[in-house]
Amino acid sequence: MPEAPLQESGSGLAPTGPGWFVVNVGDAMWLTTEGGEKKRSGSECSFETPLAEFEQLGVRIHVLPPGEPNGCYHAENQQEDFLVLFGECTLLVEGEERTLQAWDFFHAPAGTEHIFVGAGDEPCAILMVGSRTGDWTVRFPVSELAARHGASVERETSDPDEAYAEWEPSRRERPSTWDRLPWA
Repeated sequence: MPEAPLQESGSGLAPTGPGWFVVNVGDAMWLTTEGGEKKRSGSECSFETPLAEFEQLGVRIHVLPPGEPNGCYHAENQQEDFLVLFGECTLLVEGEERTLQAWDFFHAPAGTEHIFVGAGDEPCAILMVGSRTGDWTVRFPVSELAARHGASVERETSDPDEAYAEWEPSRRERPSTWDRLPWA
């Protein structure tokens, strides 16, 4: 297996083809959403690009400011697993709220409704891993609980473009909280 070439993307190093590679989180490419119509914020390090997608396993680190969701409340047809690396967040899962802190692990079997919301006074970082076996589908249900956190769709959909139509698109840049993150 050849080594994947890494190239500067404007916000860090990203693979430009298939193969193995090593990159430090502090040097990797980041995507950030800050502001927009609904004022949602957050950043992610996905380690992959459209030129070098991971076929079997999606791996990301999301950094959430307090009070910000990492997406819309949803359920996927694939297993997902999450590990809080630092900070605090609120997990919305199957209509319940759970407070998670550093080193708390959440396992979501296929079909589990969930989303995360940053909590506490500092950013929260979550390692997110999801299976990519077979065809991927997602359902975004309407949730009163998620709506209180700005994380619910207005009407149920299975179309991510519809669910995120009002969200500000991500930009290739590091988060404004970069200097407060442990890998900076």
